[in-house]
Amino acid sequence: MEFQEFQKHYKWLTEKRLEEAVDSHIEPHLKEAMLYSLMAGGKRIRPLLVFATVEALGKDAELALPAASALEMIHTYSLIHDDLPAMDNDDLRRGKPTSHKVFGEATAILTGDALLTLAFSEIANATELDEVKRLKIIQDLAKQAGALGMVGGQQADILGEKQELSLEQLASIHSRKTGALLCSAVFAGSIVGDATENERIKLQEFARNIGIAFQICDDILDVTGETDVLGKEAGTDVLLEKKYLSKFTYVRRCERSTRRTLLSSS
Repeated sequence: MEFQEFQKHYKWLTEKRLEEAVDSHIEPHLKEAMLYSLMAGGKRIRPLLVFATVEALGKDAELALPAASALEMIHTYSLIHDDLPAMDNDDLRRGKPTSHKVFGEATAILTGDALLTLAFSEIANATELDEVKRLKIIQDLAKQAGALGMVGGQQADILGEKQELSLEQLASIHSRKTGALLCSAVFAGSIVGDATENERIKLQEFARNIGIAFQICDDILDVTGETDVLGKEAGTDVLLEKKYLSKFTYVRRCERSTRRTLLSSS
């Protein structure tokens, strides 16, 4: 399957599953808020990584659908909470008003909470997978999404906002804040695809490096990009004086050709 076809097919499959997962018995206002953020678009990188990992291991990628949709639920919850006034205070996400701007802060918080818990339910109820595989995926996702992973990275990011951080410190934040869920995506795919221990280690290292690179680009584009192109407010990190100098240290350390590539990617 060509990449464009792969992307289109599995993105559609994920979005269909996400829409179906939001139960009709959920309180209507909360359900509306959940679907508003879940179906707001996005590249669906984490689900695609899950599917690509399974396919690379020669297994049926659709067996990973519950895990893929769970990853997207947790990613979406993290975006909702990141956008809150207490964190990044953003008004736009994926070209639309952020959840708290539409539904209020209280409902936005509850929406994130609901998506986080729904994600684990999605995997726990995945009869396509045996109990051992489900448990392994849940254990890893809880670790990578929690205090040792994404949440811990976000906390370190907040504490480091007014500091000039070293490249090593910044890479550590990025590997948790962004890389953790990407690692969980390939881990889930490796469990569904029956990868060997050595294959799992290599896949997760690959995902961790993607996470660091992705966050570097995101930070640079926050300074150099435009709001209508990014689909979210540009310059937020600068307004918050967030690791301002470290941001440009990354750019200065790049080779000229790499720098041009990074800065033209907007």
